Amino acid sequence: MEMRTAHVTRVTKETDIDLTLNLDGSGKCMADTGIGFFDHMLDGFARHGLFDLQVKVKGDLHVDSHHTIEDTGIVLGSAIKEALGDKAGIRRYGSFLLPMDDALVMCAVDLSGRPYFSSNLQFAAPMVGTMQTEMVREFFYAVSYSAGMNLHFKQLDGINDHHVMEAAFKAFAKALDEASSFDPRIDGVWSTKGTL
Repeated sequence: MEMRTAHVTRVTKETDIDLTLNLDGSGKCMADTGIGFFDHMLDGFARHGLFDLQVKVKGDLHVDSHHTIEDTGIVLGSAIKEALGDKAGIRRYGSFLLPMDDALVMCAVDLSGRPYFSSNLQFAAPMVGTMQTEMVREFFYAVSYSAGMNLHFKQLDGINDHHVMEAAFKAFAKALDEASSFDPRIDGVWSTKGTL
């Protein structure tokens, strides 16, 4: 079977991003965004989804982390969409309920081709390390719209921002891994429309 990979670059006045994604990888990650905690989250995403991810970002961090994180979401979403191809044979839906110490976060994905994002993730502090907590929403919103996926997060518990954020990234990885995996019983694209 041919590996499902994508290489996407995006250059604006605010960011310069080079990203390679392999959906059929082994969990290897090389992330250099200039934001340590964001790199940590991307590493958790790749490792727990068994995706191979390489991403290099040069962003206007002298402003803040917004452009770097949001634009990385745009590029990652584009890479997911490209790597999925025509989506023939994939399960399409995926969900995962992930516990991490005090945090319990559910993520559900539909690779429908239609973007929609919903989240009730809550953070008490404005920052975790050098990453603004409000950027979690912006990142996943960008991923969902660029990839053309329904993406839902439900926080069931959690008081530690680090744990909630990490649970969200890992739950997304597991849900996406399930949704993008193949089921031998599915012939063609799993949609009454005949396309996703």
